[in-house]
Amino acid sequence: MDEYSIVVRKSVAKDIKAIPKKDAQRIIKTIRGLAKDPRPPQSKKLSGEEKYRLRCGAYRILYQIEDDRLVICVVRVKHRKDVYRK
Repeated sequence: MDEYSIVVRKSVAKDIKAIPKKDAQRIIKTIRGLAKDPRPPQSKKLSGEEKYRLRCGAYRILYQIEDDRLVICVVRVKHRKDVYRK
């Protein structure tokens, strides 16, 4: 199976900088792991949207998968209390 390429929005990079270093490193490692397995067992598809959620401690990673292009687009990384708010 081919590896997916990962695209991270500029807003996500900004969000990660605001997260404590220890948690940020864990989040980055988790995002890199998505290249090999875009749908790990702990991920969940969000209802009503073509996005997936992945838990990483108190933080959530929201991402979209484009299987035809082998691309994962990380849409949002926030604390669990803020991630679903617009």
